[in-house]
This record gives sequence, C-alpha cells and structure tokens, in this order.
Amino acid sequence: MANSLNKCSAQETAACCCVDVGTIIDNEDCKASFSKTFEKRHQAEEMLAGLTDKARAVESDPCLIESRIDPADGGVVLNADFTFSCQAETLIFQLGLR
Repeated sequence: MANSLNKCSAQETAACCCVDVGTIIDNEDCKASFSKTFEKRHQAEEMLAGLTDKARAVESDPCLIESRIDPADGGVVLNADFTFSCQAETLIFQLGLR
C-alpha cells in the first residue's frame, strides 16, 4: 500500500497528523475584513466602535483600521478592514468575533 499521508505541501508527522505552525501562520495574511448591513447609521457606528475596541485590545503595534459606511437598500453597510502587525493578532481578533 502506498504512503498517502503527504498529499499536501504541509509538513505532516505520521504519528499525529500535525503540521508545522509556520505552514499555517506565515505572516502573509494580516488583514481581517468585516462587512454587515444595518438599518440605521448609528448601529453601524456602534459596531465599528466595538470592533475598534476589540482590535485595540489585541494589537501589539497600532492596527490600521480603514472603514466606510455607505448607503444601501433599507439602511447602510459597514465595510471595515483591520490590518495587524502579525497574523497571530489577526487570528485572535477573528476568533474573538465568533
């Protein structure tokens, strides 16, 4: 029977099917994006303030926050991008939103 353990580029260990953390967290993706439609502008602004607080609690260096609140059918849409200094902070921020 052929060894089919290593079908992907990740370095796996046969004993536990583990992958090297550097394969997953490589600091390539440090941006988290958020988009949601709200009925009222003040709801979007409150959400942005909450997201900003969460980002500030995670950051080691200042997080770059770019946001827009645009009119949409039936309300407004909040689009925000959070660029952290490292991918681990991005993951912590995203997990905190779940």
